[in-house]
Amino acid sequence: MGTYLYELPDRPQFSWTSDALELLLADVRFRQGQLIGRMGSIGFPLQTEAAFLTLTEDVLKTSAIEGEHLDQAEVRSSIARRLGIDIGESRSANREVDGIVEMLLDAVLNHDQPLTDERLFRWHGALFPTGRSGFTRITTGAWRSRPMRVVSNTYGREQVHFEAPPPDRLDSEMSAFLGWFNASTNLDLVLKSAIAHLCFATIHPFDDGNGRIARAIADLTLSRSEQSVLRFYSMSSQIQRERAAYYTMLEQTEKGTLDITEWLRWYFECLGRAIDVATTTHETVLAKSRFWDALRNVPFNDRQRVMLNKLMEGFEGKLTTGKWAKIAKTSQDTALRDITDLVERGVLTRDESGGRSTSYSLTLT
Repeated sequence: MGTYLYELPDRPQFSWTSDALELLLADVRFRQGQLIGRMGSIGFPLQTEAAFLTLTEDVLKTSAIEGEHLDQAEVRSSIARRLGIDIGESRSANREVDGIVEMLLDAVLNHDQPLTDERLFRWHGALFPTGRSGFTRITTGAWRSRPMRVVSNTYGREQVHFEAPPPDRLDSEMSAFLGWFNASTNLDLVLKSAIAHLCFATIHPFDDGNGRIARAIADLTLSRSEQSVLRFYSMSSQIQRERAAYYTMLEQTEKGTLDITEWLRWYFECLGRAIDVATTTHETVLAKSRFWDALRNVPFNDRQRVMLNKLMEGFEGKLTTGKWAKIAKTSQDTALRDITDLVERGVLTRDESGGRSTSYSLTLT
């Protein structure tokens, strides 16, 4: 089975090969600065919208990494309600959606506040408001009281991917981690986010939700590194795209030595790709701004505004009258009238592809 990081006597005195990482870290820091500078030039309303889209993606993807797929409309409504943003639509969110939104917003908006066991307990309680993970009752508001192993394969042929510290070590493990995390040091905060992510995942102090909380701690630290409450890229989204590599790298590192160079290399490269992908989100925000600016004197009803925004934010599949009616919560006849009006004004166009249902696309972008 081998030795895990938590069993090594000198932990948390991690080491890494600086020469192998200095250029990577400098490049990520440069791209961070470029992104913040670029977003600072577009005005606060557009910055807020870009951050809203990023937070929505972050909530959806950090859950998707764990195999949980949240309702996008519920997530959007929950974030908008807490940030006081009018998105022209409202959807009641369940307690689990509200809980993960509360956790991530607290991590980002209050990134300058200390990380304490009480704060982590609140996060965990928000993630599991019923005290259950699926059908299983779990401990909330306290460290786990049971052993923790990540196992795959069928009974009798189990493969242990990871084993966390035993429960009787959690108080001392978490005390050491929080002391390190809250201490003032000269450690670069992007580097610290990578180490904090790994440390928390290593300790695995809760019955469930450890991955989501580890990524929230990383987001908190990245927000500190930028001194900003506005998030313009989503590390969780990129991790979800690279989910297999993420878990492989964590497992290899957990069973390795105190030299975590390869984990840091992967983390910095993944972060760089997350920043690059964010460009697409920002282009969407700017395209929406240009769209509405070009049509600022054209009257639209509320349903049309909501649906046009959805189309510009990356509508899934083709737009049909049926989808319009379902999303806008209206009749098929009203949906057809809304769409026909937009086609006649040149805002939408009928797609040439045939099929049983006519579909439509944006004309202006």
